[in-house]
Amino acid sequence: MMNDERRNPGRPQHLGERTKEFALRVIRLFSALPKSAEAQVIGRQLLRSGTSVGAQYREAARSRSVAEFVSKMQGALQEPDESVYWLELLSAADIVAPTRLSDLAAEAHELTAIFVASVKTAKARMRKPPL
Repeated sequence: MMNDERRNPGRPQHLGERTKEFALRVIRLFSALPKSAEAQVIGRQLLRSGTSVGAQYREAARSRSVAEFVSKMQGALQEPDESVYWLELLSAADIVAPTRLSDLAAEAHELTAIFVASVKTAKARMRKPPL
């Protein structure tokens, strides 16, 4: 359960805050990784993609048109999906126990689904004829 949800049960957390919390969780995970070369290489990749999710979302939110929003959100979509890949590698390489990564991976999947839905909704708006 996210911090805002605990304070305000039933109130969805703003996506900007949710993506920032995701980035902070990735940062904490990276800080706790072993100092082995492979853990650090994979960890840096996860750190890059996991902290880019919120930055890319914010950029999309500032779009000046629906077409620009779609373009930027499609770029943002790559980051949580890539984060899942690095999380899977950390687990498959026996660097981090899968149970420690499951919540973070679930959040990355949820963010991906939200971004996909946002792109679909925006594209549908673009196809609607003006009144």
